[in-house]
Amino acid sequence: MKLSWKVVAFMLFLFHSTNHISLAQQQGNDEADDEAEKQPTIPKGQEHCKGIFIWYNFISRTKEFPRLKNTIAQSWAFKSRVTILNMGTSELQAWKIFIGFQYKEILVSAKGAVLTSGVDFPAPVGNGTYLSGYPQTDLETSIDTANELDKIQVKVELRGTQFGLKPPGNPMPKTIKLANDGYKCPSPTRRKASMYVCCVKDPKLKANKTTKTKFLPRQKGDLLISYDVSQAYKNNYLAQVTIENRHPLGRLDHWNLTWEWMRGEFINSLKGAYVRKVDISGCLNGKVGEYYGDMDFSKVLNCEKKPILFDLPPEKADDAQMGKIPFCCRNGTLLPETMDSTKSKSAFVIEVFKIPPDLNRTTIYPPHKWKIVGDLNPDYRCGAPIRVEPAQSPDPTGVEAVKYAIASWQIVCNISRPTKDNSRCCVTFSAYYNKSAIPCDTCACGCEDTAKCNPNKPAMLLPPEALLVPFENRSVKAKAWAQIQHFKVPKPLPCGDNCGVSINWHVSSDYKQGWAARLTLFNWKSINFENWFTAVQFKKAGSGYERMFSFNATLLKELNNTIFIQGIEGMNYLIGKKNGSDPENDPDVPGKQQSVVTFKKSGKTWPDIAKGDGFPTKVLFNGEECALPSRIPVSTGIRFSVSLSLLFLCKFVSFLLIQCLN
Repeated sequence: MKLSWKVVAFMLFLFHSTNHISLAQQQGNDEADDEAEKQPTIPKGQEHCKGIFIWYNFISRTKEFPRLKNTIAQSWAFKSRVTILNMGTSELQAWKIFIGFQYKEILVSAKGAVLTSGVDFPAPVGNGTYLSGYPQTDLETSIDTANELDKIQVKVELRGTQFGLKPPGNPMPKTIKLANDGYKCPSPTRRKASMYVCCVKDPKLKANKTTKTKFLPRQKGDLLISYDVSQAYKNNYLAQVTIENRHPLGRLDHWNLTWEWMRGEFINSLKGAYVRKVDISGCLNGKVGEYYGDMDFSKVLNCEKKPILFDLPPEKADDAQMGKIPFCCRNGTLLPETMDSTKSKSAFVIEVFKIPPDLNRTTIYPPHKWKIVGDLNPDYRCGAPIRVEPAQSPDPTGVEAVKYAIASWQIVCNISRPTKDNSRCCVTFSAYYNKSAIPCDTCACGCEDTAKCNPNKPAMLLPPEALLVPFENRSVKAKAWAQIQHFKVPKPLPCGDNCGVSINWHVSSDYKQGWAARLTLFNWKSINFENWFTAVQFKKAGSGYERMFSFNATLLKELNNTIFIQGIEGMNYLIGKKNGSDPENDPDVPGKQQSVVTFKKSGKTWPDIAKGDGFPTKVLFNGEECALPSRIPVSTGIRFSVSLSLLFLCKFVSFLLIQCLN
């Protein structure tokens, strides 16, 4: 039977429609599956978190070499993942978390984050560590992104080594928490191989009354570094780097600044500073060489991943090619504002070239892992760059207008207190009421060679004149003094202090109305210290400061009655040591400066000088906190402190006794 063409056409239409509907349904199901995959996975019962959700998951670990029977000494390679998810209504800028590691962990890598301290991997983190986001520094909200997971969540893959816990135990951290200001985190919920916490905004924290902006406000710190982009092009940009000393007792001399490029950038030119190595080898190969194939790299300044930059000398300040940058060319000196506010800032301009995929005017990433050091200065620990409001500067035309940077980042550096055996200067104590001088502690500034000395024995007491000679020449004097004073002589002898600068504080007198001391600076290094300063703090006696005779000194009451001391004009140059002709008979002579300081005794509670109140509890040299001796001189005899009336009475009684005897 023949089918009419109308029936055939209807059957074809029906088949096509059915197939189309099936395909549409399948496509809809696929889209639904994709959307389901984009939904964040969080533990059951945590869907109602209204803040920042942090989830730590231990993945696995394997035994490392060498294989040991001692469980505590055996090392294990571990893998774990940290997920940070913004489930609140406010954007989280410059996220930062703390992980309380506790098994002597050494972190080898953290994909999706950097160590906030700026140190390199591998890094010991057994006492816990802070991680900051990179390259994704901010976490937007689900509301503002239509739940776009890549913008509201970040996953950090951790790899490292841990010690001291054998299977089946899992090396979990003590705690995890959000480290951003303004958030409050409860104790985390713990599972066998995971822990999680929901951190919410602290309702008790009052927000500062500032204008709401897209970026974080600038922060406070001991040393502030600004990275301000002033010009931007497709494949390069110009940035001004400004370093400001904000600590009243902080300082840098001949600073060296380093960082790490994270995306293959290189330095094409500099003004106001220079690099320690003019090295282009890193540009000739790899992605840089491929993209800039026709570029003349002989004119490029530096292609190192971790360049080291330094300040220029003053004679380069007006150089058209290298200088002409405000606040540049000060030979790397950054003084505290308490000493000279005009010399507390440095600046330079850098031209940076980029490589794919960052070929866009607005795609700019600052370098990370910033570190700055000086000759004999405090140890500064710098955090990760934080995007802040664009820097403002006067318009170069001279009209009353403000020019904004294209983008600005701030790096906050704070002074860290020296750890034991890690100082660079030390203090010795002596007093009129004790014949012996107390030297700097053994290995106060570290000990590299302990083959012929004992790093654990306390330093031997010395005759005061022995402080004037190098440690290598003190052994004979120390032994002879020990024999005279009947002190024990350890074998082997204690190691030296190995410090570049030592400061002697000698209590010279104690009387009814006041007391006096003598401060002596010794420079055992070959370099000179120009415009030096030192600062001393006392527990009780500082407020009685009266006068300093050969130095300029100021009592800073707002800084725990700190006495800030610097050389007067003509005596502000602490020269380096002078080499002797014969180490045994003509030893090296240190650079030395000395002054007497007097104090008044006032108030209801007078300091007890003989019991130690006359010795400082904190001493700094050029911003570096010096190691104090672990003991103080003790009074070996009776102290006489009499009034005139008592003296007259004693003389009168003596006169009567003589008359009676006669």
